[in-house]
Amino acid sequence: MSDGEQFELPMSQGKFEQIWMELGVGELIKELPRTNSDAWLSAALPDGPFTDGFDLDLPGTTDTTVPAPDVAPVVDNLPPPATVVPSISDYPGEYDFQLRFNQSSTTKSATSTYSQILNKLYCQLAKTCPVDVLVGREPPQGAMLRATAIYKKSEHVSEVVIRCPHHQSVAENNEGVSHRSHLIRVEGSQKIQYHEDPNTKRHSVTLPYESPQLGSVATTILLNFMCNSSCMGGMNRRPILTILTLETFDGQVLGRQCFEVRVCACPGRDRKTEEDNLKKTKGEVVTGSKRKRQTSDQLKEPVPAADLDFSKRIKNDDEEIYTLQVHGRKRFEMLKTINASLELMHMVPVADQEKYRQKRYDS
Repeated sequence: MSDGEQFELPMSQGKFEQIWMELGVGELIKELPRTNSDAWLSAALPDGPFTDGFDLDLPGTTDTTVPAPDVAPVVDNLPPPATVVPSISDYPGEYDFQLRFNQSSTTKSATSTYSQILNKLYCQLAKTCPVDVLVGREPPQGAMLRATAIYKKSEHVSEVVIRCPHHQSVAENNEGVSHRSHLIRVEGSQKIQYHEDPNTKRHSVTLPYESPQLGSVATTILLNFMCNSSCMGGMNRRPILTILTLETFDGQVLGRQCFEVRVCACPGRDRKTEEDNLKKTKGEVVTGSKRKRQTSDQLKEPVPAADLDFSKRIKNDDEEIYTLQVHGRKRFEMLKTINASLELMHMVPVADQEKYRQKRYDS
């Protein structure tokens, strides 16, 4: 074998073409359909031409791209939303939303009473407290009333007002009730709903607003407070406020009124005590209450019963009583005599006074 034949490639271009023609591949290619013809699909079908309803089951294409690495689900590491503090400012709104309390008794037998000067409702546990709702004009269809309790002081306002564990667990006032932790309940309607806000966890109770009955200007709702203000584990002597709002069916506030609530054993007594304390703070005269006598610059010995008769006065609406502090027993006796004389003069008719003066002059 020569050197040229020794380095000749085993498969040259000429030999490849010769083999190609011998196998008949060229003639086969000439018989294949053109690329723009439907014969490609017809040739692949076993039973004939391609039809509209035919579903060609082709193998999925292999994605040669590099798959994205597995990404862990996004975890919400943000803190929960800040506690929303409900507004406690009165807002009559365009419907002139107002409340009215008819209970004003301070007797020991009163189960609920309202102090206007304190804007505070005093009531016994689980006793009905009627509250009148007044509006200036009819609210929109589907309006509702919502009652919510919050703590009054700023250091406690973020906490949710709930019943104490004892009153939640006892059977009394809890039979057939699923909302045992709610402080406020409403009576007299089958459409009452109890809510817990998913963000703030605050409790509220709603009921549909009903127009006043014929001949009445107000709609009465019946509130119940199911835990004492002094209960440990509950309010624990922390003052609370009740917010009553008039809302649309989708929660838009139309009006708001707020009042303080104290749940106690003797509402009449507690109301009178707190009102008297407020009057003393403002320097007003407190009537009908026991007071300690001041020991400085005042007479310490009791006044005889006989002298009390001279203190009777004919009281007019514009008459005022003044207290005079006197140093020394002698001065006190002198001024007491003058005061008694003036009192007697007011008690004796004018005609008798003239007769008495004339008799003195004649003598």
